[in-house]
Amino acid sequence: MTDGSDTPKKPRLTRRELERRRLMLRTVGLGVAAVAAGLVGWYPVYRQMFDRLRPPGALAEKDFLASCIKCGQCVQVCPVEAIRLADGDEGYGLGVPYIDARAQACDFSCDAVQCVLACPTGALSHAIATKEEVTMGFARLARPESCLAMKGEGFTGLARGYDFTGLLRYEEIDRWEPQPVASHPYELELCDLCVRECPIQGAISLERISEDPADPRRIPTVHKACVGCGTCEMICPAEPAAIIIDTELTLEAQS
Repeated sequence: MTDGSDTPKKPRLTRRELERRRLMLRTVGLGVAAVAAGLVGWYPVYRQMFDRLRPPGALAEKDFLASCIKCGQCVQVCPVEAIRLADGDEGYGLGVPYIDARAQACDFSCDAVQCVLACPTGALSHAIATKEEVTMGFARLARPESCLAMKGEGFTGLARGYDFTGLLRYEEIDRWEPQPVASHPYELELCDLCVRECPIQGAISLERISEDPADPRRIPTVHKACVGCGTCEMICPAEPAAIIIDTELTLEAQS
């Protein structure tokens, strides 16, 4: 039956058919939303938007992200609370441990590298038997124009000021108990804090800039023994730090 025109009327959908169509549209919408949410979480990791210094013994970055279950046990055992867990803006990297060396360096003088022993999955490798084999990154003089040693200048006072909360093991005070950096003043004719406080023997040294024996300027030189613990970056009195730690991702990009 028609209304006088050549176009027949569309049949009305039943209530059940309308509900079925709404359900289908809702399902498709939820699927699209789930895929979009997945991409949002995956994108920061894929693009390596956050270049993080990982705790000692960490596997290669991709393997580390695949192995870490974000349990936080490494955080709990760190004697200086250097290890943090990533925030939600890192997508699937949420909850993955990292170290902000400028705020608190890895306590590489801690016995047995406790975070490695606490890791239940091997994301922090249990195969590492000695601290000398651990490599987190590599130190680099990133801002030579800010380095006091490069200027031939000394340093007097607290390395990072009264309000700095970082800890460091000063063997002359207490080998076993980390001390507040803010409670340890210095009086140096030539700043050598990065060398003086480095826990790894032979990792960094001050070298002459010129052949003039009267020239006090020295350049911090990093050697192969460096493990990237971040002590030099943390203790550097320049702001921002003259010396920084290059992570695995940074080193790969430079090579």
